[in-house]
Amino acid sequence: MKRGEFITRMATGAWAASAASAMTDEGPFAATDVQVERAREGRPHAGKVLAAIQPHADDLPLFAGGLVLKLIHEGYTGYLIRTTNDDHTGPGTVGEGVLANERDNLAVARGFGLRKTYDLNYRNHMLDAVSPLELRLRLIFLFRLLKVDTVVCYDPWSHYEENPDHYVTASAVEAACWMAGGSKDYPEHFDAGLAPHMVQDKYYFARGPQYVNRVVDITDLMDRKIAVNLLNTAQGPAGQRGAQLRRRLAEQGLRLALLGDDDATANREYTRQFVLDRDAEIGKRFGLTYAEAYHYIGPEPAKVESYVAKNAVKL
Repeated sequence: MKRGEFITRMATGAWAASAASAMTDEGPFAATDVQVERAREGRPHAGKVLAAIQPHADDLPLFAGGLVLKLIHEGYTGYLIRTTNDDHTGPGTVGEGVLANERDNLAVARGFGLRKTYDLNYRNHMLDAVSPLELRLRLIFLFRLLKVDTVVCYDPWSHYEENPDHYVTASAVEAACWMAGGSKDYPEHFDAGLAPHMVQDKYYFARGPQYVNRVVDITDLMDRKIAVNLLNTAQGPAGQRGAQLRRRLAEQGLRLALLGDDDATANREYTRQFVLDRDAEIGKRFGLTYAEAYHYIGPEPAKVESYVAKNAVKL
């Protein structure tokens, strides 16, 4: 599917959701209304905990950088969880690539304003060989330890995802969000001082088609999102490519006004124009300059208590 077709279908709400992702108030019928989430004043999320989860050092900066920056600005305490060691990407030898990506991942966490990183260090592109039980258990432990309220991660129900690290991580995250709230799952955690803690909010992103019900306005955060992407020098598609293109064109006697007159401008505007162009396309569909698209799953509505409050009478 072409990107333009993907965005058009998202804007019109023509999305086929899996049975699991269609669990809304409408029962088995997926809602088609897309809610636009905008910046909120103050720190309305103070006291809440965010887990930003990515298989690779460049995933969150590319697809959810604006949202992570927004939530941290609005009061969340955040943690970065990376499931692989990125050993098949980056410069030089495998070992050199691992080190370069580890440094980039730490820089990304700082750029987002996250408190700490947790690297699970599984082999890159081989996460489907890892025990799903082991990966899920490690995530459950972290969700309980950190008392995570909200996760941002790949969508476990997106279509045509090629990278096993993406869909394996997403599947484990979804199951762990639910199981972390169970009182009989891994009771040894409770002897260590932890307690059941179910994750309440999930923002799922995808590289390709997915069920979308939330669009986040990142217009005021776009420059900061670009800056975070430029921290991924080992493997990110931003990096120094703008400067490289500017130099190559100069050798050919050519110039692009977009790239300006220095490397910093070239890298920044190259990233805006060519790497994060999807944000402009999504934003345009909703009357925004820049936006990110998500399948959002929130807390279950308190139906019983709401009904009691409206209908109960004194004996």
